[in-house]
Amino acid sequence: MADRLRVGVIGCGLIAQVMHLNYLRELSDRFEVAAVCDLSAEVRAACAREYGVTEQYESWQELVTRPLDAVLVLTSGSHAPIAVAAAEAGLHVLVEKPMCFSVAEGQEMVAAADRAGKVLMVGYNKRYDPAYRRLIEESRKLADLRLLRITTLESPIPPYVQHYNLRRGGPLPKALVQTLKDDDDARIDAALPDADSLSRWAYRNVLLDSLVHELNAMRGVVGEPESLLFADLRENGVTAVFKYGSAQCVLTWVDLPVIARYQMEFAFYSPERRVTLSFPSPFLRSMPTTLITEEGEADSPHASRTEEVTSYRESFKEELMHFHECVTTGRQPITSGKDSLHDIALCESLVAVHRSRAPRDHPSEPAMAAAPTKRS
Repeated sequence: MADRLRVGVIGCGLIAQVMHLNYLRELSDRFEVAAVCDLSAEVRAACAREYGVTEQYESWQELVTRPLDAVLVLTSGSHAPIAVAAAEAGLHVLVEKPMCFSVAEGQEMVAAADRAGKVLMVGYNKRYDPAYRRLIEESRKLADLRLLRITTLESPIPPYVQHYNLRRGGPLPKALVQTLKDDDDARIDAALPDADSLSRWAYRNVLLDSLVHELNAMRGVVGEPESLLFADLRENGVTAVFKYGSAQCVLTWVDLPVIARYQMEFAFYSPERRVTLSFPSPFLRSMPTTLITEEGEADSPHASRTEEVTSYRESFKEELMHFHECVTTGRQPITSGKDSLHDIALCESLVAVHRSRAPRDHPSEPAMAAAPTKRS
């Protein structure tokens, strides 16, 4: 395979325009955007003009038959049907989160990629942030970790993207919109049989659409949780408590839709040291993630605080470079499809524990997704 990959971009919405298409162009020594696909004729035509793409399609089914090396699947909804078809067509696949809507769908995606001998990678950009890699290094130095706190203050998106020249199309036909909604609903039904309306809404719009990033980043630092002790899903927030040995990980997500002050922090607490990673809005290109370390001395008022900017390298760009390396060298992706199954399992477990109010052991294991919840 040539080092310069011919790729098709399926879905030309917000994240494609703000991040992926921009960085694919910057990485033109590695990628050629050979085709774009979107349901909106106006959007796909505008993106094709902007990025000099000669082929544009309404149907992803047609795009995956083209002579390409790989596809980026950036659509809303489950990515399973496109990823499976692309792998069966002999293409490598990078899918944005969420990978899919259920562990069962994810297993189909992994199996299709394995059969075809193709890369399946999930776009968790935070895992490729240079400051996140520094966090992993610093977390290994912590003795007697007692608490991990993950806090996300969700804020409105428009203030962070209004300075970009976004291409927007008109409304889609009502029949098509209904078909897409029906497909979403059917997949949620399969993932969460008999779930109440709040659980279904939170699973689709919060856990899969947002918190899956935090869950993946949590696993990337401290591994798989021993148990999920508590989970509470609300219309404007999520709280969960995970057990990691003698330490707890307390995860909180809250929607604050007025103030444009997005905040996502990973904070590690040990008796002698505290380490906090603070992420900026994911829609700001090259905005640095900061790493803060705090130390002190026993029986002394002396304490210190250091704030570190590790790099201005953009995590989305680093992610694309990693995908290219995996495709051209055979390296296994850091955020492989197989690994990402654990994130979908965690989302399913969060709903199960919320509904049962009983803890669940090994909540990130895909095999536990359909298992009965442990009763206290």
